[in-house]
Amino acid sequence: MIASLRGTVAHTGPDSVVLDVAGVGYLVAVTPDVARGAHLGDELHLHTHLIVREDAMSLVGFPSREELGVFTALVAVSGVGPKSAIGVLASLSVSQIAAAVTAEDDAPFRRVSGIGPKTAKLIVVQLAGKLDVTVSTGGTTPVATATLDAQVVQALVGLGWPERVAAEAVTAVAADAPVAEHTVSGLLRRALAHLGPARAEAGRG
Repeated sequence: MIASLRGTVAHTGPDSVVLDVAGVGYLVAVTPDVARGAHLGDELHLHTHLIVREDAMSLVGFPSREELGVFTALVAVSGVGPKSAIGVLASLSVSQIAAAVTAEDDAPFRRVSGIGPKTAKLIVVQLAGKLDVTVSTGGTTPVATATLDAQVVQALVGLGWPERVAAEAVTAVAADAPVAEHTVSGLLRRALAHLGPARAEAGRG
């Protein structure tokens, strides 16, 4: 299993890069954002997933372990292939995916090209409780609380809540949340419970 690659960008495409690792070029499928940010000659580190099929082997890569983890969870959902999973991660951030799953809201997934209503619902159902999303700087040091709160607010806004309402809810729950729940998913669950069952649209009224 090729778990990660660190090498020099030798070629870029709209949704792939070629990494030169000790003289060997690895073609890696990536999201369009990663492809656009990759420049020839730059060093790039990707966490990878090796897809083995009867007629081919291919690599998919992501800048963070969280994205790789979400990709792995997505391809385990019935009806979601690697291309569709990459499409989800190209359209939604990890925080937005976690927010939608936590809120049991399949609408964000239905807006992704290639994901139909049935598959969107399956994603929400089958990913429930399987996304352990934390926010880190790339090491083991947690991001500052203000940044964490902003991530949760952004996730709530992505679900349709007004920013002011979202910010107030996050501030209210963050003060009482145990340290173990000071993650995007932990604070998001508490914020959603604090906001109650009403739909986000109702918060605009």
